[in-house]
Amino acid sequence: MTTEAAPERDPDEHILDQVEIRVLAVLAEKEALTPDAYPLSLNALTNGCNQLSSRDPVMTLTDAGVHDALQRLMQRKLAAEVSQAGARVAKYEHRMRVKWTLEQDKLAVLTILMLRGSQTVGEIRARSERMHAFSSIEQVETSLQFLIDKYPPLVARLARMPGAKESRFAQLLSGELAIEQQEIAAAFSGSARVDGRQDRVAHLEAEVAQLRTAVDDLSAEFAQFKKQFD
Repeated sequence: MTTEAAPERDPDEHILDQVEIRVLAVLAEKEALTPDAYPLSLNALTNGCNQLSSRDPVMTLTDAGVHDALQRLMQRKLAAEVSQAGARVAKYEHRMRVKWTLEQDKLAVLTILMLRGSQTVGEIRARSERMHAFSSIEQVETSLQFLIDKYPPLVARLARMPGAKESRFAQLLSGELAIEQQEIAAAFSGSARVDGRQDRVAHLEAEVAQLRTAVDDLSAEFAQFKKQFD
């Protein structure tokens, strides 16, 4: 479970931290899923960030940590505080659509990757359905390619994991280093699964060999017993 962090750095730097990414993604998600409650109050935003479902990793953030992330995002013009007549609390909205010139299909893909980590095209299509209904895998691929071709790119295709049939895609807002770490972790996980399968196969082969030996021993004993009556 991840807790918030507020590293000191240049506000114009492209790289975002995990909390900033989560805050932005939740704002974009709730804009599409609960438009009547959008823009979000700080409390609603924090609850969305700490949601247990549809989140990877699960986080435990405080209002103060989310507020700090909002301030950094507003400095970069990725989020804004919205004044509403009669509102008793401040409300916040994302500006990713304007900042990066994203139509809803591209925004949906990027948001799902920000919320749930690296995914295959099929996973992205299924999980983004409530934000944008893609009629085909090809449409998702087109949106992904748009995000990959942006400058700087917003999405990258990861190296295919050992034994995997499909490539996975990841958001680049947390930087190239984070992508490299994901690839290493995925490769290690894939290797571990392969090693695990090999261990299970070896164990089963050993059991089969033991059973064969036992059957041969029983056959020999039965042959000896049968000779007594010949």
